[in-house]
Amino acid sequence: MLLACHVRMRRQLATLERLRTHVPIYGADADARTAASAVLRYFDQAAPNHHADEDRSLLPRLVERAPEVESVARRITEDHDALERLWRKLRPLLSGIAAGRNEALPPALVHEVCGAYLAHLDREESDVIPIARERLDDAALLAIGREFASRRGQSFGGERAKI
Repeated sequence: MLLACHVRMRRQLATLERLRTHVPIYGADADARTAASAVLRYFDQAAPNHHADEDRSLLPRLVERAPEVESVARRITEDHDALERLWRKLRPLLSGIAAGRNEALPPALVHEVCGAYLAHLDREESDVIPIARERLDDAALLAIGREFASRRGQSFGGERAKI
């Protein structure tokens, strides 16, 4: 589940990069407005849920079963706070594009946001996911799955959860 979210997040970051080069040429045209709206929707809704999934559901259980990952877990949580601060800088500009204004997306800010997110995703995929797969049993995965679903207002069928 988390890796699928990472795939979607990478797609949105690629859209953000394309948008940065699109707006100076074409302005806030229909394509730009649609792209900006999609990025806004993802990072306003899905990304905070994803971070909460990790901070409240996955990482505490993982640290309990693998105390050696405590410093990695702390770094992931710190990343989430830093990513939120970066998002608050970028969000108004994307909101303007979504509303049809030709807001400039500063290349340095887009690069910083994309770079920070990609480094964070890589860290999770290399330092957290493999250990979670190894150390979390079915009961923990089911509890995590229920919490993920609840956070989104969805029901959880009880099938074997996957990270």
